[in-house]
Amino acid sequence: MEQLATSVILHSLNTSLIIDCHGQTPAIIYFGKRLSNATTADMVNQLSTRQEAKCSVVTEAPISLSPLMGQGFTGAPGIEINNDSHAWSLGGKLTHIKQTPQQVVFTSVDTLRHVSVKHTLSLDYATDVLSAKTALHHDGPQPLQLNWCAAPTLPLPLHINQIMSFEGRWSNEFQRQSFDLFLGSYLRENRKGKTSHDNFPGLVMHNKLTHEQGGECYGFHLGWSGNHKMRAELLAEGRSYVQMGELLMPGELVLASGQHYVSPTLYMAYSDQGFSGLSHCYHQFIRQQFIRPAVKQKPRPVHYNTWEGIYFNHNVATLKALATQAADIGAERFVLDDGWFKGRRGDFAGLGDWTVDTSIYPQGLQPLIDHVNQAGMEFGLWFEPEMVNPDSDLYRAHPEWVLQTAGNQQLSFRKQLVLDLTQKAVTDYLFNAINAILQAYPNIVYIKWDMNRDLNHAGNALGKPAVHAQTLAAYKLISDLKQAQPHIEIESCSSGGARIDLGILQHTDRVWTSDSNDALDRLHIQRGCSYFFPAELMGAHVGPRDCHITGRHISIATRAAVAFFGHMGIEMDPRELTDSERSQLKHIIKLHKQHRALIHSGKLIRLDSDDLSINFGILNTDASRGLFAYNNINETPRTVPPKYRFAGLNPHAHYTLNKIWPTELFEYSSNVLSVIEGKTFTGEALMQIGMQLPITFPQTSIIFELNQVETQ
Repeated sequence: MEQLATSVILHSLNTSLIIDCHGQTPAIIYFGKRLSNATTADMVNQLSTRQEAKCSVVTEAPISLSPLMGQGFTGAPGIEINNDSHAWSLGGKLTHIKQTPQQVVFTSVDTLRHVSVKHTLSLDYATDVLSAKTALHHDGPQPLQLNWCAAPTLPLPLHINQIMSFEGRWSNEFQRQSFDLFLGSYLRENRKGKTSHDNFPGLVMHNKLTHEQGGECYGFHLGWSGNHKMRAELLAEGRSYVQMGELLMPGELVLASGQHYVSPTLYMAYSDQGFSGLSHCYHQFIRQQFIRPAVKQKPRPVHYNTWEGIYFNHNVATLKALATQAADIGAERFVLDDGWFKGRRGDFAGLGDWTVDTSIYPQGLQPLIDHVNQAGMEFGLWFEPEMVNPDSDLYRAHPEWVLQTAGNQQLSFRKQLVLDLTQKAVTDYLFNAINAILQAYPNIVYIKWDMNRDLNHAGNALGKPAVHAQTLAAYKLISDLKQAQPHIEIESCSSGGARIDLGILQHTDRVWTSDSNDALDRLHIQRGCSYFFPAELMGAHVGPRDCHITGRHISIATRAAVAFFGHMGIEMDPRELTDSERSQLKHIIKLHKQHRALIHSGKLIRLDSDDLSINFGILNTDASRGLFAYNNINETPRTVPPKYRFAGLNPHAHYTLNKIWPTELFEYSSNVLSVIEGKTFTGEALMQIGMQLPITFPQTSIIFELNQVETQ
């Protein structure tokens, strides 16, 4: 029999992971700040020795990678299975360890129940992100129902006692709430069939001393676009852990002999450099592992999207005029949104009929594409492939192609139903229809892939729940199209931010962060999203003067300043712009192009919020160059605002400080801006003393540029 190691240690640049292998199944005993080689796993085990407590088991069940009821664990088990035999109390024993410098795979086998479990943990050396997944293989003679198979479970240090959740709603995603870890379980379950607006599959665990630039915290994100479950639990004996995985509906996964299941990957990270340090781990990991080389090789083009400019009122002459104006303002990609295909005069008809509406486009899309290309822009097109309107040729021909549950009336939701992607005929039709458009118009380089309703009746043609298979089928459809058309970039949109996760981002290149283009809402939304995702993935558009969702009237200067720090775009009717607004918008788009290499690669430095403003910066690798934003949200309760304390700079370096935005700013009286312009300051002065802020109106944004200079 193989002689197994008693422990496994993985190191990254700033982090160490120690897994104890003394027990029947492996358990993480340390994940945190990098330890020296002098600190051994035996030391950690010895220092962690617990004793028999009164009226308790002699030896506590471990919080193993998959804690099990069969081991006597009374928290949430990591795996739940059943059949007509002994399967409910899965046990098992560690039988094999395969280790490379940055990865370990543990195999545990339960010979009585004919089940083997593999846990794979990969610690990325450069970014400190730990990727972990669980695979279950069934070899028994009778079918095995799988109710739950979480990604590997992570125990938490006792001083990590705060939960930061990410919640929200349509047009108000990524809202953060922090509260105490309490005795019992913090449990969130998402049953909407997609990542969801309100229940993002991510948590940050921290303590009350953690802030943006300092303190310890742990990040957890499940890379999955279907249903999910998250749990942070404090047990009565004082131990706590986080566990996340795919939420399976009753009977959704039944494994025949020889079949297996692999959990979604859980992406975890530790930082002792505060929340911004944690975000930097995720940003660099995503940049290295998820963004395709072809996308990296060119700047992210400034978008013009037609949606809030014209909605369904398509007219070729109007669209050409909009394209001309968009190109003049500085747009580099023109995205034709909803309304171009057969029978589409509103959201009530046409979904599924993916052919160009010749009553609107008598010569097809080519004249518009040619005009867009001649104006110097790329061309993109909107699809919503996973949905169908009952008022469509497709549904009239194939009503059996939608997800449904027998005996239950379909819920009305945006006048559309969800196609059953688990049927090969459906995905074949969608692939062929979309691919035909891309073949007919080879100059289409971009797809905005939308998904605008929940999967409320997620039953397939066999009468079985289908979210798991539906999610995998959506991934495959996108991948097949990309393989057929490798030049295509794809944006994940789901009524804004309802499908943003590292599952869909294995197949797509950008996300639509939110349907709200309200700049004040976007400051909060983009801030929350930035905890896990870097700026270049987050679509951020300059919307109309009066926001179509909130009705709020916000200046062009502030709207543009907020969009400046994402994958920038314009989404309005440019004919509404005054001469001054047009000039300002052209100017900031030019600034964005000058600075986007920094914005889309730099280190995000979020500053702690005082509820009066939302402030942050972007620094390059050696902190010799940076951009910092001051976004005034609420009027100060004092006569003048507080000081702006920069962060992340080299304290010994000297920096020139300049205001680069806005071009026009109402100033109540002469102030600090005229004094600091072009002057040189040490990094320590900017961070320790800070800059007195000027009195400005609420809803005012100011962007500063810092450049390190040599001193005599």
